[in-house]
Amino acid sequence: MAEPSVSSADRDRAVGALERAVFAAERGLADRPVVVVSASDLAAVPRENLRACLDRVMMGDHPDEGLDALLVTGVLDRLLPEVKAMVGFGDGEWRHKDVWKHTKQVVAQSVQRLEVRYAALFHDIGKVKTRSISPDGEVHFFGHAEVGARMFDKLERREHLFSVDESLRSSIRFLVLHHLRASQYDGKWTDSAVRRFAREIGPHLEDLLCLSRADITTKRPEKKRRGISMIDELSGRIGVLAAEDEKEPPLPTGVGNELMSAFGLPPSRKIGDIKRALEAAIESGELEPRMESSAYVEFVGQNRARFGI
Repeated sequence: MAEPSVSSADRDRAVGALERAVFAAERGLADRPVVVVSASDLAAVPRENLRACLDRVMMGDHPDEGLDALLVTGVLDRLLPEVKAMVGFGDGEWRHKDVWKHTKQVVAQSVQRLEVRYAALFHDIGKVKTRSISPDGEVHFFGHAEVGARMFDKLERREHLFSVDESLRSSIRFLVLHHLRASQYDGKWTDSAVRRFAREIGPHLEDLLCLSRADITTKRPEKKRRGISMIDELSGRIGVLAAEDEKEPPLPTGVGNELMSAFGLPPSRKIGDIKRALEAAIESGELEPRMESSAYVEFVGQNRARFGI
């Protein structure tokens, strides 16, 4: 007969802790009493209610304070140990910024979209497992984005936080996996490289660029300005190239006639197949668009087997 009351008490403790975090995230620092929860407390809360509270924390105007409330109440430790592991990590002797403080700042700087805020929360969880120190004392986290994506998969299999929203789960994972990509832009990318980047990121482009801007947490104003400027430049180039590609076809007019002349081919479906294969090569970044027809004829001639000639 005692089990129902225990379950109710468990649920009340968990709900109290979650409400404290929501209050902190939406209104600022919470001065409510801290109640530390257990795993059984959280297990007593339906998953949909738990997710709803976490969503409100992530979408609040003060998500960093909400995350601190989740930390002091033990929710992070019980529910998201991968996130809890970042607390205090990277500080002190390794001369590297505290990953937890960085993560909270990235979340707070992110646009208020669920996929971006959650990706900001999880984007560096892989650092805990990938830290290495070079002989000269440099700190490295090689492959932490890939490791972080796998850790997110494991977390989701355990907690099922996003099981009812496959699109959101997929977006978060994609952003965690690719969160470093935009920051690698240095202004020297060719147009083909920019097109390839935009194509590979696809519908996640705007979210990824937003996450990349938020991921710049340096206290040096000039370094921050330069980093954001590079991302804005990349975004601008993507837009310009997309507009150009909409106006002009990738292959020049008359390339079909030159292909027929060069290889003795009659007007036929074969010419269409070759042109589509050339367009695919352009789309993949293997060829530049809108070159002289002779350049495409030469490429076909160097790859006759590939084009069935």
